[in-house]
Amino acid sequence: MTKHKISVLLVDDHSLVRRGFRRILEDESDLQVVGEASSGSEAVELARKLKPQVILMDCALQGESGITATRNIVAMLPETAVLMLSMHSEETLVRQSLEAGARGYILKSAADLDLAAAIRRVLDGNVVLDPQVKRAETLRGERTAGLTARELEILQLIAIGKSNKEIASDLDLSVNTVSVHRANIMNALGLHKTAELVVYAIRNGLVNLP
Repeated sequence: MTKHKISVLLVDDHSLVRRGFRRILEDESDLQVVGEASSGSEAVELARKLKPQVILMDCALQGESGITATRNIVAMLPETAVLMLSMHSEETLVRQSLEAGARGYILKSAADLDLAAAIRRVLDGNVVLDPQVKRAETLRGERTAGLTARELEILQLIAIGKSNKEIASDLDLSVNTVSVHRANIMNALGLHKTAELVVYAIRNGLVNLP
């Protein structure tokens, strides 16, 4: 019985970059590149047609930006996980990408860039942030919305992409307790998605990214 492969759409306006990414991903037995797009509008059209599970999206596309394309794709295909690739680590771009619906933001220049692992993680529902992405210093500690110290601790771990199981292990709690804390945090902040929690944590300087 053949294992179902993860379908991936590559979006970058440089054919050499797409070719390099394709070569990396084709070495993985569980990944399959189903299409390539060189612009935001082409990405939206191909996403509609191919319905890939994961899209590797270049942030700085000519014309329609990768952020705009992501917003349009996620509105149309909420189950599709978009992983943003960028040359830039500015907090504004990270925040805009996550607000648009991207489930991750990684730097093309990262020496230890592991695309395959990042693809699997976003497909599993994790938020993947490049370790080099720094929060803006001016936003540090703006507000904590009355969260408890434990809730802030858990929020910080959620924001660096840890699962409930990993957080439970790190803090010596049960997975159920972490789930309750996560729900309480979302209720306190009026948020509904993990990506929104990450945006909030970055915006308010509550997350210590390595």
